[in-house]
Amino acid sequence: MMTEERRLIQETAEDFTRREVLPLADRLDSEKGDIPDSLIEKMGALGFFGILIPKEMGGMGLGVYEYCLVAEALSRGWMSVGSLLARGNGFYKRVPGDKARREERVKAMARGEYLGAYAISEPQAGSDVAGIECRAKREGAEWVITGNKYWCTFADRADFIYVIARTGAGEAGRRHLGLTGISLEKERGGFPEGLTGEPIPKIGYFGWKTWELRFDGARTSYENAGEEGRAFYSLAEDFAVMRAHTAARAIGLARGALEDALAYAQAREQFGRPIGSFQAIRFKLAKMSSEVAAARALLYETCAAMDGGGDMAVMAARAKYVASEMAERVSSEALQILGGAGYTTLHSVERYWRDSRLTKIFEGSSEIMLRIVSDSLLGRGGD
Repeated sequence: MMTEERRLIQETAEDFTRREVLPLADRLDSEKGDIPDSLIEKMGALGFFGILIPKEMGGMGLGVYEYCLVAEALSRGWMSVGSLLARGNGFYKRVPGDKARREERVKAMARGEYLGAYAISEPQAGSDVAGIECRAKREGAEWVITGNKYWCTFADRADFIYVIARTGAGEAGRRHLGLTGISLEKERGGFPEGLTGEPIPKIGYFGWKTWELRFDGARTSYENAGEEGRAFYSLAEDFAVMRAHTAARAIGLARGALEDALAYAQAREQFGRPIGSFQAIRFKLAKMSSEVAAARALLYETCAAMDGGGDMAVMAARAKYVASEMAERVSSEALQILGGAGYTTLHSVERYWRDSRLTKIFEGSSEIMLRIVSDSLLGRGGD
């Protein structure tokens, strides 16, 4: 339900996007420039990094519904900014340090002053999380991490990296039981001893760098790990929220493409009249608008159920699948409406189009989402 409080949060995020995010995206995306610290500071001042952090820990103590409202609004301007939210909200349970330092750092996280990055995927382990080979072994009071990680966005600018590493062999047919989540402390802007990396060249998702990391004896305190061998299960809980977040980002992208195409169709004239007067264009826009609205309705239903303790995994997979597939279609149609102008970097539509394609891949591909949903309907298949 869209309450008055939620509407106010949404309006605040929408206004912030119009004033701060869109002008920045239009300037920096084509240059592949990084999101400035000043924007992160402004987001922190509005409480965006603490939406999911409990009030007693310095956050807003709100739910997935509010989190996704803000993510959609920010992604309408630039998906990378909508993604920044997770560097706080999604990490407060992973903050390293003893009890006193954790409490201080979580409060700083809610202000955007202490942020995290994930190191999950590997060159040979993407959808198959149980196939992770990066290893950590205990030496005295420390974990020593060795191996490679891939697709680690924001790794350089984060204050710590949450690494999923193999600390045991698991069991026959249950290799996922050998994985542990370990938080590696670091200085913002660089990497600690034993960790090096190279940025991955991308076709989109600009505003920050995505890294291939090499761990060669990187060390962190033993107390900075979760329950040994149980990372797969904690990740499963994280992924539900991450997939709802991705659905929100996809809807934001699609909405941006739709609104830009609608404005262009009313301003661009051909054959003596606006192209929006032609039925072919009108029907495209009507279909695009309907698809965005349908995906948003499914996401809102999913968020409400997740906040109420519903079956998060399947509902989030459905919402992520529907929204990401929709975003690619809608952004592609928007580019078609702009024609040649859409294929230039002079308009934002090409940014929405490039970034929407990623939503079908990260946080679980569309094929993995269909596997999750089909397994819930028919039981696990043979492949």
